[in-house]
Amino acid sequence: MKDINLKETLLNPIFKGNPISVLVLGICSSLAVTVQLKGACVMALSVTIVTALSSLVVSLLRNTIPNRIRIIVQLVVVAMMVILVDQVLKAFAYPVSKTLSVYIGLIITNCIVMGRIEAFALGNKPLPSLLDGLGNGFGYGLILIVVAFFRELLGSGTLFGFRIIPESFYDLGYMNNGLMILPPMALILLGCIIWIQRAVQKDLQEK
Repeated sequence: MKDINLKETLLNPIFKGNPISVLVLGICSSLAVTVQLKGACVMALSVTIVTALSSLVVSLLRNTIPNRIRIIVQLVVVAMMVILVDQVLKAFAYPVSKTLSVYIGLIITNCIVMGRIEAFALGNKPLPSLLDGLGNGFGYGLILIVVAFFRELLGSGTLFGFRIIPESFYDLGYMNNGLMILPPMALILLGCIIWIQRAVQKDLQEK
């Protein structure tokens, strides 16, 4: 097993190898839960916790998991983590949990979570696996927060539910952009992020 650069393992998925903007994984929730910044932050934190802890647990068990049932074991581990996160949200942040609705449960099917377990955690030690899960969760969360920031600000004039655009702007004729709260605008914003990143990172451009 080759040596793992822990710093690179943590930071690479946040920027250079972002799971959404580079690998184009997990984009469904980026379209569905980014109308409000609060919901996006909670979803980002939830996915990060699930990805990190699932990778850690699978890495700890990797030498005892029979290859023929590894997918089943991975699903059980991920489902357990998602249930724990869901119950914590219902206990301590019920309004947000209700807003996110089924999307917390759908973390089980998030290809970022299963992808990192299969591609990294099954073949590496616990600490690198934990950092890889954290890095991919942070990278996923970063995109969600950026998209939600612009959608809520331009679509509702608020951030975290607090009025940001002054009332005087509305008196002068300013209007919120209703298109920003529709799913297609999330896809357009995501496309812009991907375009900007590929323009900056020349190695991502197709020859």
